[in-house]
Amino acid sequence: MAAVVRPLAVATCDLDRAMMLGRTPFPLPLHLGHECVGEVLEVGELVGSVRVGQRVVVPFQISCGECAACRRGNQGSCTSVPPASMYGFGLAGGLWGGALADRLAVPFADAMLVPLPDGLDPAAAAGVADNVSDAYRQVAPHLPALLAHDPDAEVLIVGRLTRDDPLTSSTPLYAGLVARALGARRISVVDGRAEVRRLAGELGLRALDPRRPKEWPTAPLTVDATGTPAGLRRVLRHTAPDGVCTCVWSLHRRGGLPLAACYVRNVTLHIGRSHVRALIPGVLALMADGRLRPELVTTNVAGFADAPDALREHRLDCAVKTVLVA
Repeated sequence: MAAVVRPLAVATCDLDRAMMLGRTPFPLPLHLGHECVGEVLEVGELVGSVRVGQRVVVPFQISCGECAACRRGNQGSCTSVPPASMYGFGLAGGLWGGALADRLAVPFADAMLVPLPDGLDPAAAAGVADNVSDAYRQVAPHLPALLAHDPDAEVLIVGRLTRDDPLTSSTPLYAGLVARALGARRISVVDGRAEVRRLAGELGLRALDPRRPKEWPTAPLTVDATGTPAGLRRVLRHTAPDGVCTCVWSLHRRGGLPLAACYVRNVTLHIGRSHVRALIPGVLALMADGRLRPELVTTNVAGFADAPDALREHRLDCAVKTVLVA
């Protein structure tokens, strides 16, 4: 059932910078690396869907593919492994190791590994194992129906609200690219870092400053990537009546929400982890036909031998996405 994979490209997650700075609840030490494209080196005798030499995306969540949760496409809630089992998070994700290694063991190879389409660069697809797919699930389930009713429907994506936030902002930018790939024409990205706003502008997205909330549109689809309860409240205020607000993540135990206002305006709020394995094929399809290019968000590419220096640089405020390649 298992396989051994040689990592070819490993991308930083938006959480990795914060983990390196010790500014998350995840206990140290941990083995970094959970966004990975690799080459299959060995397969068990029961593995039938992948072969030696094949390039594959390795989802960051461990899932069996056979339990009731996995059969529903909820692989992030797999009941065959301990809750929240994943690569790259140390004790918090179980002792599965990380992709910044010479070899990576994949326990349920047939269920987990997704072949990389021919012609796609492993460095471009490494983030599909988490952040790119997470961005896709914020947008893809909701946007097509909105655009069918209004081709000019706005999408508002709000990233970090301050410059000194320890989290990086690749997911908001990916969400903007996914929205454009699916046909949206009016996409705004808010972020507290001038470097992120500059990159958003270069990607053809409308870049907005969090210090000027009056300039933010009120949109039928909003994405909260602020990581804070206060940020989520601000995004909810800019969600249109009958609109949808999706929350990328939060590690806060509690936070007051404007429930009455959301009720009166019929706002749908979705908070929860992504089920990455179910999302990867749709993301790769957008990449294969050229509509989605995640590599445009990458700000630094370095070889594995230069990983210490590249990760040290990634801890700087201007970091967005670093990809390490074999």
